[in-house]
Amino acid sequence: MNSQGAKMLFLVDDDAKLRRLLVKFLRDNGFDVREFSGGGGVVEAISDGEPVAVILDIMMPGESGLQILRRIRRESAVPVIMLTAKGEDEDRIAGLELGADDYLPKPFNPRELLARINAVLRRTVPREEATTAATETVEAGGFVLNRRRRTVSAGGAEQELSSTEFKLLEALMTHPGMMLSRDELLNFARGKDFGPFDRSIDVHISKVRTKTESLPGGRRCIKTVWGSGYMFEVEK
Repeated sequence: MNSQGAKMLFLVDDDAKLRRLLVKFLRDNGFDVREFSGGGGVVEAISDGEPVAVILDIMMPGESGLQILRRIRRESAVPVIMLTAKGEDEDRIAGLELGADDYLPKPFNPRELLARINAVLRRTVPREEATTAATETVEAGGFVLNRRRRTVSAGGAEQELSSTEFKLLEALMTHPGMMLSRDELLNFARGKDFGPFDRSIDVHISKVRTKTESLPGGRRCIKTVWGSGYMFEVEK
């Protein structure tokens, strides 16, 4: 590390000029940064010492960012912010479906990237010191949400959640039977740095549904309240 105690970020981008710019900017703002020009070694490095977040470009020669993200998600729930080409909605949606936590279209202002990193970190602050045994898990409708592990389980099986998926499910499970609007869920999951009309929340909800329904005895526990939001249903 360049500065003792600095939070480690991984930056994966084949553009050396952009990497130099971002490394300097992020280090000036209190982060340490490890650079990668491609996917080689990224997953192994995450396993050796998990960073607080990964900044991952989608458009790279050879292994794409989406392929790298898929490999990351097999091993880790570390927050991932994707860098996408402007207007490439399909890549953005694919990244969210694979478990990315946020995305930022190129070109972008480094200050916006910093704001998004900080927003991700605010919702993924380690809970070990603050969490007690009584509040470490949330149980509702036959599902158990583990705050420390950031997982959901049922029937003896467990699914890892991305940071955004975790915050959405936490919000819904701690308000069972209550309809939460998209704006309310955005405030739970992404903070106030983001606009209230970001429809990517629907992609994240779809991903949560897939994970909960894949568990033994899993069921469709998240109800869509058309035109309004979502509700966690508890079986009677």
